Amino acid sequence: MMYRGKVGMWSWALHRATGVGVLLFLFIHIIDTAFIIFGPEAYNHLVSLYKQAFFRPLEVGLLAALLYHSLNGIRICLIDFWPTLARFQERLFYGVMVLFFLLFIPASYLMVRSLF
Repeated sequence: MMYRGKVGMWSWALHRATGVGVLLFLFIHIIDTAFIIFGPEAYNHLVSLYKQAFFRPLEVGLLAALLYHSLNGIRICLIDFWPTLARFQERLFYGVMVLFFLLFIPASYLMVRSLF
């Protein structure tokens, strides 16, 4: 029989994956900001590439990663400060997911509406 995981494992895996995604974005951001040493033209050219439609889904993905990672981090902090909340870990996770979608759907719509 295969272990399919429970809420705690999935929230941990999502938290790790979104953390790595945000870290990768930060590395890329540091590198593109460092392009200023090659002059304003090189920097402006690089930044203008980010305005292409190809990058919009990546920006929406960054929003999703930041939003989930921060909301789940708050859930983890609540459980750390009030250990009795660990009994409600599943409910808290579903609450994080509901709040995530309530915030993510309108924000992502505002980000991609200019593409259509």
